[in-house]
Amino acid sequence: MAEAGQRLVLAFDFGVRRIGVAVGNEMVGRATALEPLPARDGIPDWSLVTRLVDEWRPDLFVVGLPLNMDGSESEMSTRARKFGKRLYGRYGKPCEMIDERGSTREAKAIAREAGHRGNYREEGVDGLAAQLILESFFALREGLSPRP
Repeated sequence: MAEAGQRLVLAFDFGVRRIGVAVGNEMVGRATALEPLPARDGIPDWSLVTRLVDEWRPDLFVVGLPLNMDGSESEMSTRARKFGKRLYGRYGKPCEMIDERGSTREAKAIAREAGHRGNYREEGVDGLAAQLILESFFALREGLSPRP
């Protein structure tokens, strides 16, 4: 495993129909959105996840934790934590959870600014949300302020 600061990280924006995915390197502190994974009631096709893990060979997983705006846990928080535990159990890589409040809203705003018409079910912003989650994780690691 690479040492902290040099790790390759796969990040996930957990959802019940789609799970956003992004990849990035701690040293660079930037992330790239990947194609979202289809999910059925929050359960992905694990063979697709395995392909991602085999392709990118991450040292760490990061999963966005969808907290309520007051910081309390929600049903989705519990499900996202369970997803993170399954990642760890299947692939033996550490998994860190990060507060992702507002990431989907911010991803939609970025998509609108880029000229998307708001049909997010078709166009999807899940990968972009995962990218924002991962870049926030990197910023927190560097002691910088995460995205506004």
